Amino acid sequence: MTSRKLALIWKHKALYLIALPGIAYFIIFKYIPIMGSVIAFQDYNIFQGITGSAWVGLEQFERMFQYPEFLRILKNTLLINLYDIVFGFSAPIILALMLNEVRKMLAKRIIQTIVYMPHFLSWVIISGIFIGILSPSTGMVNHFLNLFGIDSIYFLGEDSFIRTIIVGSGMWRETGWSTIIYLAALAGINPQLYEAADIDGANRWQQTWKITIPTLMPTIMMLFLLQIGNFLDFGFERVDVFLNPFNRVNGEIFDTYIYEAGLLQNQYSYTTAIGIFKSVVGLILLVGANFVSRKTTGNSLY
Repeated sequence: MTSRKLALIWKHKALYLIALPGIAYFIIFKYIPIMGSVIAFQDYNIFQGITGSAWVGLEQFERMFQYPEFLRILKNTLLINLYDIVFGFSAPIILALMLNEVRKMLAKRIIQTIVYMPHFLSWVIISGIFIGILSPSTGMVNHFLNLFGIDSIYFLGEDSFIRTIIVGSGMWRETGWSTIIYLAALAGINPQLYEAADIDGANRWQQTWKITIPTLMPTIMMLFLLQIGNFLDFGFERVDVFLNPFNRVNGEIFDTYIYEAGLLQNQYSYTTAIGIFKSVVGLILLVGANFVSRKTTGNSLY
């Protein structure tokens, strides 16, 4: 390292010092564990360790693709993530645009507080709330259906509803919190743009379509690219709290299967192979989406 670089680092030593905890976090919890991925190519034994376990090459990956339920689990993971992107990703944008139109500051703050609150609840509590609301005997939804002469429905006992429940509960929990970034971006829009549009005779919808949304587009694309990179990482606890033997066919995803096969059945090499598969798919989607975004909108992560 040259003296010039050392002098530059010393000049900005306060910034490097502040960055050290973040750098240490990624090194310890992100980069070092990557080396453990080698067990995906072994018949890993916890007593023999990485150096003593037998190498099996791509056997774990072959086993993964030959698993009879692999396509079903892959389909569930893809569909639930797709629904979450279509509805869950767009909901905060819509909510932020609606809140931006509220002129009464007190009302706006009250609404913001109410929609933010679910974010601070754990998935166990949220599952309890939804299970209570959807209960076939005491649930509010079925009570409402009974008023119209419709028989009670056991929503969590049927495969056809589980994906909607999983995505819907996530939207209820995270939509309000996710609007913070969009509201911050909206606050940075120059008011003179709206004043000029108003003078030209543009109504509120036209101002939103021609000014607000284009201004938000860089933020939207950045968050979309970050989410698409985790396309197959939907989250274990978000799904597992709603699963039961009646809805597992349409509700089981890679994360819940990895928990069952890896932690409960001690198939560490096999589940590590699944994790690598998920990471590779996420990387391909991220690179592809980043390329399309750079060509179409000019915005990209790199």
